[in-house]
Amino acid sequence: MENTQSPPAHRPAQQAEPHDFPGRIEARGIDWIPPAERHGHPRELFWVWLAANITYLYFVLGGTMILLGLSVWQSLAVVVAGNLLWLGVGALAVTGPTSGTPGVVVSRSMFGIRGNRVLSAGTGWAIGVAYEAVNLALGSLAGFALADQLGLSVGWPVKAVILALIAAVTFTVSVYGHATIVRLSTWFSALLGLVMAVAGAFVIAHVRTGYRPVPPLHGTHLLSTALIGFTIIASNPLSWGTGADYARYLPATVSKPRVMLFTAAGGFVPAVVLAGLGVLAGTRIDMNDPQTSIAQIVPGWFYPLFLGVVVIGSVTNNILTTYSSGLCLQALGIRASRSRTVLIDAAVGGGVAVYALFASHFLDTLNSILQFTVAFLGPSMAVYITDIMLRRNRYDGLELHDETPAGRHWYRRGVNPAGAAALIAGTAVAALCVNTTAWTAPVAHALDGADLSSITGPVTACLVYLALWRYRHPRSQQPTTQDPR
Repeated sequence: MENTQSPPAHRPAQQAEPHDFPGRIEARGIDWIPPAERHGHPRELFWVWLAANITYLYFVLGGTMILLGLSVWQSLAVVVAGNLLWLGVGALAVTGPTSGTPGVVVSRSMFGIRGNRVLSAGTGWAIGVAYEAVNLALGSLAGFALADQLGLSVGWPVKAVILALIAAVTFTVSVYGHATIVRLSTWFSALLGLVMAVAGAFVIAHVRTGYRPVPPLHGTHLLSTALIGFTIIASNPLSWGTGADYARYLPATVSKPRVMLFTAAGGFVPAVVLAGLGVLAGTRIDMNDPQTSIAQIVPGWFYPLFLGVVVIGSVTNNILTTYSSGLCLQALGIRASRSRTVLIDAAVGGGVAVYALFASHFLDTLNSILQFTVAFLGPSMAVYITDIMLRRNRYDGLELHDETPAGRHWYRRGVNPAGAAALIAGTAVAALCVNTTAWTAPVAHALDGADLSSITGPVTACLVYLALWRYRHPRSQQPTTQDPR
């Protein structure tokens, strides 16, 4: 049974035996990881993030740049620029070894004990479950197509079995937790990377080297389109505000720049490569339905392998999402082990996925809703990074677990006004600038469709947090020393 109780704020160091092993259900949840249980190297993070991001979604997003009307070089530039935000995910990861706790606990320093339950844990869980449902649904759709390619009659019973199998693998690995995820990541990376490399070779062989968008974009129209593309690409790294969750088992003495580098590279490399292939494929095939149209440029024997990678990629991406959303439930105050919160996630996310697959247009509606999350996720990451800089990455994991009014992270009635105001202001500004398929906000409309939400929201949140930093509760202004344990 996991330890689900918050440790006292000044508990002496424990000499516990390491028990985070592959094939064993992880015993820890959001609680503090003692030094004796810390292990591993920063390079492990590269494989964790690589396996989770060798996903078909990036291929689709790259092709979307062509559909927007950008040229090949313009599309590639937007892909690289948008994915630079993976550096932000890497920056969040450095708080894991320092605090020995997941990101949803570190964020108590920004929002307060009570404020964190709504502004970080609660919202993070809701968004996480929505992404779980979308991943399960998209993976299942690829599974249905694969079953059809293998000659099966894809009726309701077969569809139900495919969805159940994908969900079972996803949630089982998430239940086993950190060490199992780390161990399987290298194998997943090798398998997915090999098949995607072969697919890339076929794509490159069929590129239309003379491709030009018709009509070509110029001036303000080009700028507004590029900004829309930037927001679309940036939405993926912005959705991964969980870097500390997978770094918290590393020793506190590890190199923080290496933690940041390996985390960021693990997401940036596959995102850029796969989106780049999507851009190139968009010069030859219809990227409105790439899952089907890619069959035009790959051999018949390879198409089922490609569909298999789409299925496995949805699983690996969902494993990390489910793991972190389970931690969010614990941070909400649910007194259950991490493995049990993952099962709660499985029930909710799986139920939404079933409805999304079998209810008319619900999956499109869910995707449209997720487009709006950039307005919240960008400011949230900005507040987190600003707090890291202001505190110089000095977080005491035990103090973060003190949920009493006497604790340094209680602030005012359990809420940090600086963090709450910054996040709300940043989200409001971003919402005024967003441009999605469902709605164009007033500022975006005035700027000929230019979507500035991924820029204005984080900048606003950062500035407001800096301005209000001095007004924290006096107890929270006491200097925090690096945990010597």
